[in-house]
Amino acid sequence: MIFGARGDLTKRLLTPALYNLTAPELLPDGFRVLGVDHNAGDDAAFGKDLAAAMRALIGNTANEASEPHLDKTRWAWLQQRLGYLTGDFEDPQTYGALAARLAEHAGGKRHGVIFYLATSPRFFGDIVDQLGKAGLVDQASGFRRVVIEKPFGHDLASARALNRRILKRLDESQIYRIDHFLGKETVRNIMAVRFANSVFEAVWNRHNIDHVQITAAETVGVEERGAYYDQAGALRDMLPNHLFQLLGMVAMEPPNSLSADAIRAEKARAIEAIEVQTPTAALANSVRGQYRAGKAGGRALPAYRAAENVSRRSHTETYVALKLGIDNWRWAGVPFYLRTGKAMSGRDTEVVIQFKAPPSQPFQQALNRAPSQLVLQLQPHEGLSLAFDVKQPGADVRLERVWMDFRYADYFKAAPGTGYETLIYDVMIGDQTLFKKADEIEASWRAVQPFMTAWSKGGVVHGYAAGTNGPSQADALLARDGRVWHEVGS
Repeated sequence: MIFGARGDLTKRLLTPALYNLTAPELLPDGFRVLGVDHNAGDDAAFGKDLAAAMRALIGNTANEASEPHLDKTRWAWLQQRLGYLTGDFEDPQTYGALAARLAEHAGGKRHGVIFYLATSPRFFGDIVDQLGKAGLVDQASGFRRVVIEKPFGHDLASARALNRRILKRLDESQIYRIDHFLGKETVRNIMAVRFANSVFEAVWNRHNIDHVQITAAETVGVEERGAYYDQAGALRDMLPNHLFQLLGMVAMEPPNSLSADAIRAEKARAIEAIEVQTPTAALANSVRGQYRAGKAGGRALPAYRAAENVSRRSHTETYVALKLGIDNWRWAGVPFYLRTGKAMSGRDTEVVIQFKAPPSQPFQQALNRAPSQLVLQLQPHEGLSLAFDVKQPGADVRLERVWMDFRYADYFKAAPGTGYETLIYDVMIGDQTLFKKADEIEASWRAVQPFMTAWSKGGVVHGYAAGTNGPSQADALLARDGRVWHEVGS
């Protein structure tokens, strides 16, 4: 059951993900989708609407989830399983109608149900309350699982309140707080690279790593999300969820097993260990920016303030860079630099592990660049690269930087994917490994709260031209530590 079934998320990501899951035949024959939204419609209209959305996506080279052509057999299989119910999310009668549709499909047999909340965050608590009151999350006749999209709260207090509210109706084992970044192959491969290869895990600590950079850069502007984005900003939109999930994967300790509980516990501990800064320190360790008019992603882009539903006097950040520390044995003294922004020079999501220079300096005169680094690339091209120095041929000792590159596409036949395929399948089979726990959510907001508090009392939002890599002050944030950002898209 998809609440918010006529929205952009359902059309652009969830439906393509379900379609992609039909290729390996991971959806059972009894699978059904019931869309729920306030817009008037019926089963046939809903199916036609999603078919039109799929035709617009298929063959679009800018969409990494698409295939060259729509497989008519696979789409027909999925389309005949689509249903629709018109209803108000806050009206108890909607949930009575849902119960009736469920009983009709079940035919007296045990059946599992996934409730996917693809709605505005203001409806999350209300929907869960109504599901509970209607008895729809009772698991007597089969599993009942609830998927909750981001943002989960807008600060620490609201995240705590939402957790308390939904946990009154649901057990933690029923809650799947989703972050589609965790469905990316390279994100999950971070653990494999670290823990399955002693060559990396042996040096994955403060003794050998100088610093870590995590970047999520986009070439697009705010597009049609102005109303939401002008209230949220880059920090709320990206840091406590996407970037902190990557930080957790990079910084976590080895889990005792590959069970969901073990992995999520270690990831949560890493995030809980992020130093909570004073507002003064937070102001010094952060940079905010807002894009001006320019050219990004091959097209002219108007200034953020010119976007629809954005205040012409807005001081909302479209770019943010933070310096964080992790207060534990492994990472003490190792800075983590996080940045994300819209309208930048390239589309690039990556983690850079910058190693320390060797303690002995026999090659100091020959070394004119940064020490070795490992780059974990999440998008647009998933893979990893290791940079190190070798001697150039010749009589003199001169070093040259070389790269070892691994790309998923070179070794494996990767199926098209939105990032949601793995996550939806994991919800179906009850695997919570890639989903966030309540304490992890709250720890993330606790870490960013000082920055929001500091910004509410002062600080500057610096302008940057669309198509650049953010304000120059972000470069200065690293330069004062004698470091530089890894070039976006390199």
